[in-house]
Amino acid sequence: MTPPDMELQTASVAPSNVLPVDVFDEPVPRRTPGRGPLSTGRKYSNIFRASLKERMAYRGDFLLGTILRFLPMVTTILLWRAVYAGSGQPIQAGFDYSEMIAYLLLVHISRMFSSMPNLAGGIARDIREGTLKRYLIQPFDMIGYLISYRVAHKVAYIVTSALPYGLLFFLCRGYFQTFPDATTFAAYMLSLVLAFLVGFFFEVCVGMVGFWFLEVTSLLYIVMTLNFFISGQMLPLDLLPEPWVTILKWLPFQYMAYFPAVVFLGKVTGMELVRGLLAEAAWAVGFMILGRFLYRLGLRRYSAFGG
Repeated sequence: MTPPDMELQTASVAPSNVLPVDVFDEPVPRRTPGRGPLSTGRKYSNIFRASLKERMAYRGDFLLGTILRFLPMVTTILLWRAVYAGSGQPIQAGFDYSEMIAYLLLVHISRMFSSMPNLAGGIARDIREGTLKRYLIQPFDMIGYLISYRVAHKVAYIVTSALPYGLLFFLCRGYFQTFPDATTFAAYMLSLVLAFLVGFFFEVCVGMVGFWFLEVTSLLYIVMTLNFFISGQMLPLDLLPEPWVTILKWLPFQYMAYFPAVVFLGKVTGMELVRGLLAEAAWAVGFMILGRFLYRLGLRRYSAFGG
């Protein structure tokens, strides 16, 4: 006869997918969770809320990091003042001094949306260390999880940095000669959303290289360093000589920094603006498809060691 304590222990390890037996001793299976669009949306919204709570726990770190990022802006303003004074030309590649400073300020906003710190490196590390399998044994998609987490990260960052950014733009309001009309501003906001998608799925594609290479740290460093320059974060692409300016404007990297800034400044209008937004959307979709393809292709050779 089994002791009472052993009976309790045995009951506690009963299979979770089976309810107590009925009078006919037939197990009744539990109802499986729904798999429709509503259930999927609720699943990823829960991931978003949990990630947002996690990121908001470090809002002080966000705030301090944002303030420290403003310090190089002081030297940038002084540098470009010296450049314009030394050249003797009030306009450089279509930008006067005020527009140049306004552009460099707006680039901060562009990068706030498109920058994805440690995303590619984190994916490559999960592949190398075998922890990628946590996405394979749980009922959610890795890319879906990561985009929910990143959206939460961006929301937390934007909320916590709204005050210091607002103060910075208020102090530098003299550099903004005009404010865009409603249509241009709507196009600017759309370009920022698309910049997030381009930046996210580009980093996903880069991270998937970890399926084929054991160590990708050097490759990631080279890619991110080049991206800093060719996206227009350092200076407007218009300052580069031909054919480089034309080549870089055909590539997707301009949409991570340069394109939203020039949209706000009104330097891209009419059909050129429409074509630019369509091209940005096309690059976002292209990177999304490529990322999914590389993920599925990489899983075929994934061994899940480590972890």
